[in-house]
Order: sequence, then structure tokens, then C-alpha cells
Amino acid sequence: MNVTVVGRSVALTEPMKEHIRRVVEEVEKYNLGIMHSVVTVEKDKRDFFTVEIIMNIPEKGTAVVHYKDKDMYAALDKAKDKLEKLLRRYHDKKTSHHKKDRIEELIVEEEVDEIVQMPLDVEKPISIDEAVEEFKNSGLYFMVFRDLSGEKRVIYRRKDGKLGLY
Repeated sequence: MNVTVVGRSVALTEPMKEHIRRVVEEVEKYNLGIMHSVVTVEKDKRDFFTVEIIMNIPEKGTAVVHYKDKDMYAALDKAKDKLEKLLRRYHDKKTSHHKKDRIEELIVEEEVDEIVQMPLDVEKPISIDEAVEEFKNSGLYFMVFRDLSGEKRVIYRRKDGKLGLY
């Protein structure tokens, strides 16, 4: 990663520049592929230091952080904290986004219950004994029929293996 250090209205010493480079290199732990960083330290008329960190991140764009303080080192550390928070959010969003895609793929692969409509043959009334024989020979899970009195009835196989009748 390229790091450019700029001092406006302030002479930056070599230890100051080295501290700035260390701070910027600490945020590389998020593995975002930061290409270039520009750190600007500016001193205003009231002896306040303004630290601005600009980072170019692929796929994200540019991340910009400002902080102002009486002490240059404190301003730099606070700006680094803000930058870490921003990069950590982006890193978490980027990594959790891939998991979301995988979850959606798994959901798509689930089987969808298909409803197949079948004709219902309940026109002619039959006795319950005839219905039981027809049910045993058909291999169905349940059967709807009209008994001799004209009521709709359902015959089904229970979990214990016996037949049930509604």
C-alpha cells in the first residue's frame, strides 16, 4: 500500500511520519486491498491539529476520516479509531454478504410441495365393507366415499396399522 504523508502549516518530523505510517498500516488487518492512502496533517491559527485520512479501497471507493485536536498524536489516534470503525463495518458487510448468498442458494434448493389435483369419485354410494376392500386393493393413503345413507366418509390407515373411518 502506498502511503502519502502531507503536512500543511506544520513541519512533520521523521518520527511523526513513521507514527502516521504505522497507524495506517494497522488497518490493513481487514484485508480490503487498500491501494493508496493520503494522510494530511494541518495546523490552524489556534494551534489545533486536523488529521485527514483518505483511503482508496477497491469496490468500495474512497473512505475519508477527519479529526481535530490540540495534540497531533491524539488527533491521529482518534482518526484511526474512526477509520477502523468504518473499515470494520465494511469488512463485516462484505463477509456476511457472501454467507447470505450461500443461504439463499440453499433455500432455493429445497423441495417445494407440489399439489396434484385428482378427481373425486363419490357419485355412487357403497357400503363400508366394500370401501374397506377397495381401499386395501388401491394402495392409497386415504379414500373418500359415500356410504349407503348418502354421507361423505373418509377411510384411512392409522399409525398403529389399523383402519380409521370418519
